[in-house]
Amino acid sequence: MNQSLDNKTLKQMDRDHYLHPFSNLTEMKETGSRIIERAEGVYLYDSEGTKTLDGFAGLWCVNIGYGRDELADVAAEQMKQLPYYNSFFGTTNPPAAELAALIKDVTPEGFNHVFFTGSGSESNDTVVRMVRRYWQCQEQPSKKYIIGRHNAYHGSTIAGASLGGMGYMHKQDEGLPMQFVDHIEQPYWFAEGGDLSPEEFGLQRAQKLEEKILELGAENVAAFIGEPLQGAGGVIIPPSTYWPEIQRICNQYDILLVSDEVICGFGRTGQWFGCQHFGYTPDLMSVAKGMTSGYLPMGGVIVGDKVANVLVEKGGDFNHGFTYSGHPASAAVAVANIKIIRDEELVEKAANDTGKYFREQLATFADHPVVGEVRSIGLVAAIELCANKETREFFPNQGDTGSLCRNFALQNGLVLRATADTMLFSPPLTISREEIDELIAITKQSLDFVAEHYGMSNG
Repeated sequence: MNQSLDNKTLKQMDRDHYLHPFSNLTEMKETGSRIIERAEGVYLYDSEGTKTLDGFAGLWCVNIGYGRDELADVAAEQMKQLPYYNSFFGTTNPPAAELAALIKDVTPEGFNHVFFTGSGSESNDTVVRMVRRYWQCQEQPSKKYIIGRHNAYHGSTIAGASLGGMGYMHKQDEGLPMQFVDHIEQPYWFAEGGDLSPEEFGLQRAQKLEEKILELGAENVAAFIGEPLQGAGGVIIPPSTYWPEIQRICNQYDILLVSDEVICGFGRTGQWFGCQHFGYTPDLMSVAKGMTSGYLPMGGVIVGDKVANVLVEKGGDFNHGFTYSGHPASAAVAVANIKIIRDEELVEKAANDTGKYFREQLATFADHPVVGEVRSIGLVAAIELCANKETREFFPNQGDTGSLCRNFALQNGLVLRATADTMLFSPPLTISREEIDELIAITKQSLDFVAEHYGMSNG
């Protein structure tokens, strides 16, 4: 950063010239931005000198924590040697080739190929192109529909936003979702399960996929795409009956199964990939975020042998790609990052050590008067705020309470995310037990503040 620019000047530059993603641009013109200057471990430091525990790992992505010199050194060395060259027309570079082989080593059996992109949104755009090309090669060109879920998130490009089921994103653009995308209901038991048990509800919601396939015609359906757990939708963890039934249906109707691992991939759930936690076998996996721990932009589609073999043997030209596919500096950082996750056993810690401790500490909030449900896997979690935990009734003006809780947490040194009135957690996989204690303490203060706001006893 240009050290000659003071905080006031930077804020004014930002207010006058930077259009921010997923932000109320009208409000920001008045309020301005918070400037994050540096970070170390699990902590952020802003331009006012405030230290904040990042309970969200940036945007679900800083898996190995901030300030890892190893990644900065690798990027610098690669930029000195080969800062950039494209991967088009049969060209590669050493880090991209090494990364492709390394990814094969950490994925489930049967995944031996990867297509590189620059982000999760680009990865899911690639899924669309790849899935449709696969069926063309199989002489079934009518199989074009991709089925997603309401309230799912698969990126913010036109294709990604179409695959996702975020109503507010579709409302912004009347052309969304695109005509080859359809959606089924989400497996959100807390809000939508009614009197059904979680197991009954999970089976019922999975069977919505079969109903949709029969409605559209199996000969017209190319794939089903789903996050192992719905991240931005509220860390919605499907009941145990859900994914086995989805797998059965996809197999029965010859539908490709796509696992969006952009959030869950590279250790977040205590497995390398979320599909391993839930026990299903996809045909493709879209990835990004934890692949480089956010240190440089990169994504990809990890392609199962069933699809890859057809594309290689029958596909000929695959006329799709990006200027930065297999970017050498990003690939070098991804290699170093994955090796750190492997060598420091961060996946195992998310499952059995800090992840287990995190889950145990979060569970202490189950009896809090404003908490309806606590759910977690590995180092990703959600706390549902509600007015009546017996009836699972939300507070009025849904979203106001979540914002109240989030803002209080931030003022007291903790970054959380609120989706409506659901508080979301996704700290770096490197978080220590002592740092978890700090996170839990501020979360309790925040929940107590909400209870006091509504006059609900916490005693």
